[in-house]
Amino acid sequence: MVELKRTDLSVRAERAILLHTILHNDKNSVDSLAELMSLAKTAGAKVLDSVVQRRKKIDPSLYLGKGKVSQLAELCKDKEIDVVICDDDLAPAQVSNLEKVIDTKVIDRSELILDIFAARAKTAQAKLQVELAQLEYTRPRLKRMWSHLSRIEGGIGTRGPGEKQLEVDKRLVSKRVLALKKRLGQIEKRRKHQAKSRKEHTTVSLVGYTNAGKSTLMNRLTDAGVFVEDKLFATLDTKTSLCELGNGKKVILSDTVGFIKKLPHHLITSFEATLEEVRWADFLLHVVDASSPDVIEQVAAVNNVLKELDCEKKPIIMVLNKADVLKDSSIITFFKSKYDNTVTISALTGQDIEILKREMVNFADMGSTEIKLECGVSNGKLLAYIYENSRVLKRTFINTSVHFHIVIEEKNLSKLYQLGGEDLTVTHIS
Repeated sequence: MVELKRTDLSVRAERAILLHTILHNDKNSVDSLAELMSLAKTAGAKVLDSVVQRRKKIDPSLYLGKGKVSQLAELCKDKEIDVVICDDDLAPAQVSNLEKVIDTKVIDRSELILDIFAARAKTAQAKLQVELAQLEYTRPRLKRMWSHLSRIEGGIGTRGPGEKQLEVDKRLVSKRVLALKKRLGQIEKRRKHQAKSRKEHTTVSLVGYTNAGKSTLMNRLTDAGVFVEDKLFATLDTKTSLCELGNGKKVILSDTVGFIKKLPHHLITSFEATLEEVRWADFLLHVVDASSPDVIEQVAAVNNVLKELDCEKKPIIMVLNKADVLKDSSIITFFKSKYDNTVTISALTGQDIEILKREMVNFADMGSTEIKLECGVSNGKLLAYIYENSRVLKRTFINTSVHFHIVIEEKNLSKLYQLGGEDLTVTHIS
């Protein structure tokens, strides 16, 4: 038997078999396996087959029953399989026992997602978050995975006298985790400061299932130039850009990492700095792939993550995307009956984008007030602020003064009064 090297958990260009257990009353098992197939292909694996078993409960030792594991071993040998990818998270003992029997590398769902994240991370923050997630996942599994941690050993400590390798690795990982959390904490402070500086504008976050079309919609609404690809987790990095909604109304729009079913909790925790954009937002655009056969389950998965982020009660516009390829319009009727604020669009073709913008204006105006004001035409800073931070309904020049009828966010009133000073006269319209 060839000794398995656990130095690299990537699956790029490897021949793979998917592993899945269907428990009783599991209605989403087929959908979950299809998603695992997409994840594996996104990671670059060549999926040749899948092994599925119905069980009352997961086998604590081998995940599958012994007979099915024997069949899996023969299948791996016949098809020269490089990696077996399990649809559930596995305990270290389960992985070790499976690998001994089938003589093939075994990784679970979390490891597969981490591999994709590692390949997709571009910015310094995303790379730090991926490394933190990898180490948090690795720490309880050091007995079988310690060899691939040697890359960090030189930078964070040397072996003390009499220490065993496992003890060294635990110490190395713990130190590195603390260092990463400290650096990510500094990034989070900077992002919070940036968020405060943006608060003169309404802030909006795009959320949704991965590959629902969030980045395409971001590019349609702004000039952000977000990377778009028909794969899961096409981008991990949050992009923020100014969005012009018309008639002087502007919002700050942010695109966030996509969600999936069974998104491991530790990944949400590691990417908390990125997902803070969702918490800071005044309202959310929940982008939905209305053409997907799994659309209802995908929406439920996103809602579960929003609940975990304590954001499920934020104002939300349901954006039913991909109307250009939608074959069954009954799903539109279903969502409109279930959610109060629903807009159907195609981010790719631009269909009904103006309707979405008008709905965004209505949401942005929820925290706004309608006022009439009079000020001098020479107050350039005040005039610039009015044009930049309000929706001008009417403007009239009379001698050396200008009269405005505007809609402005209440949080911007204090700055308005500050810039206007004694020269400003304001009348609130009930």
